[in-house]
Amino acid sequence: MTATDQIAGPGASQAAATTAEPMIRLEELTKSYRGQKKPAVDRVTMDMPRGEIIVLVGPSGCGKTTTMELINRLIEPTSGRIHLDGEDVTTADPDTLRRRIGYVIQQIGLFPHFTVGENIATVPKLLGWDKARIGNRVDELLDLVGLDPAVFAKRYPKELSGGQRQRIGVARALAADPPVMLMDEPFGAIDPITRERLQNEFLRLQQQVKKTIVFVTHDIDEAIKLGDRIAILGEQSRIAQYDTPANILSNPASTYVEDFIGSGASLKRLNLSLVGDVALDTGAATARIDGTAAEARDTLESSGRSALLLLDGQGRPQRWVDARDLDRADGDLRRAGEPVSALVDTGATLSYALNEMLTSNAGVALVVDGSGAFQGLLDFETVMVTTRSIQRDSSDFYRAAKAVTD
Repeated sequence: MTATDQIAGPGASQAAATTAEPMIRLEELTKSYRGQKKPAVDRVTMDMPRGEIIVLVGPSGCGKTTTMELINRLIEPTSGRIHLDGEDVTTADPDTLRRRIGYVIQQIGLFPHFTVGENIATVPKLLGWDKARIGNRVDELLDLVGLDPAVFAKRYPKELSGGQRQRIGVARALAADPPVMLMDEPFGAIDPITRERLQNEFLRLQQQVKKTIVFVTHDIDEAIKLGDRIAILGEQSRIAQYDTPANILSNPASTYVEDFIGSGASLKRLNLSLVGDVALDTGAATARIDGTAAEARDTLESSGRSALLLLDGQGRPQRWVDARDLDRADGDLRRAGEPVSALVDTGATLSYALNEMLTSNAGVALVVDGSGAFQGLLDFETVMVTTRSIQRDSSDFYRAAKAVTD
């Protein structure tokens, strides 16, 4: 049975079909347990391209975690084949195989009696790396996940926040530079605000490391945001649709997929684009908050805008002011106008930005880079245009693919 055979309905395309050798290939992969009438995983066949995030999503009990754990043989398959980078690893030594694959779980699983540095160094030590190489790698990875090595390397897991522990879990999985990472609901036990930030950080990291990542979640919104391709699974891990997020939203393959996506597909498309990918309004009137009211007034009048954005010395947004605010400023701009709201970084999704805009008095989002420096404004018109463009592009792709298959 091919992945195309498993897809339910004519509207699903086999997005994993590529001319290049996939990083992971599963062939008729099956797992049966003694005493159970049906297999937990039934003849799953799919290709997972190199350097992409493939999300397995489905309801509880459908077998998505079991499918993922078959890849690194934490669970041994009953039948079928597993290929990793062109090599059949179905019967390879499982310990050797797992050292080639990073693994991150929801509970993180850091060793409590090891320091952060020792946790990250676990697999490199098993591989026989020398001390200097391990130390350099630990420092490199802590920098990569945004944690200062001088501050965090000697700490213990109990001294970290949940978000920090999750970052260390990702760093540990990356330690030996594996080509493949498996991630089982890694952000599931974290509060929504921290979860959003970690998702953004995760996407930023992937742009740098370009790993092949198999990511398990039950949250379709998370799948849409993170996945290059999504496999929506039904009972026994049978593939209901395997495609890009845009195509799944525009062309669900069956009523099961439609029901799983739920209502609000148009809004869900906003998870397909990042703020940094759209054209921003870079013509906002700005002035230094430590400047004079007279200078600010001149800037505002010459700009033709109704409001002026005050920035600090590092270019970070501080306050909004208009002409009346400047008349009442009494020479001190630090208390003039209103503090800024709806700050979003370039790695945030348009969905997150829209939510911030709806709660902002200004009606726009202030886009900042990783250091908090102002990059431009995002308005409702840009969000609407981007959403329509995503929908149009997905429909065009689907019609072209259908014409080829017909």
